[in-house]
Amino acid sequence: MSIASAQSPDEGGVVYVVAVPIGHPDDLTLRALAILKSVDLIASEDPNMTQQLLAHHRISATVTSYGPVNVQEKVAVLLQRVRQGARIAIVTDAGSPLIVDPGALLVTEAASQGTRVIPIPGPSAVITALTVAGFSCESFYFSGQLPSTGPHLTRRLADAVKMKVPTVAYGTRRTAVRALETLVRLAPRRLVVAACDLTTPNELIIRGTAYEVSRQLSDTAGEDITIVLSGRK
Repeated sequence: MSIASAQSPDEGGVVYVVAVPIGHPDDLTLRALAILKSVDLIASEDPNMTQQLLAHHRISATVTSYGPVNVQEKVAVLLQRVRQGARIAIVTDAGSPLIVDPGALLVTEAASQGTRVIPIPGPSAVITALTVAGFSCESFYFSGQLPSTGPHLTRRLADAVKMKVPTVAYGTRRTAVRALETLVRLAPRRLVVAACDLTTPNELIIRGTAYEVSRQLSDTAGEDITIVLSGRK
């Protein structure tokens, strides 16, 4: 896709990959707002969350479910709409599509058939957490969603503590607490930041060693946790 095609008036079918807020609904960019108002269809990982966002911005749009089940069938239907000239936006429940969220198959298949795929960038919990962590991050490692089972979690974190660059990972409150307890055993003095419920009224940033953050995190009520582990010196 050329720069000109991304900026020219949209004719025919197109897929927009639209980032939405990770918490505060007003973090939706002006460009994303315009796209969501104008498309024929919004394919969402969580239609209920998307409808809440649209209602906040007084947008009336048709929303359909996309993922996490029956993805291949849904992609076939969406691409048929695109071939008929529809302009479709794909969104996730929070942040950027495809980042630990469904969407890769739609983007891959759309691009393979020559459909324009246009990114509409915006909020990301990974970058937001890194900016407040205070660690040097000329480069970093994204570990995705933390596993919920003990052995898999331990192996993932054992790899992370070997990194010389910061590691970022997503977790639920329960998984994050377990991860910090594991880090206490693996690298108790390593600096960690736990960013809880970013950009919401309940936002909480906890800083300290793995041990210190583990103790504080166990007393919080945060649900969506982004953990940033400093790199090995």
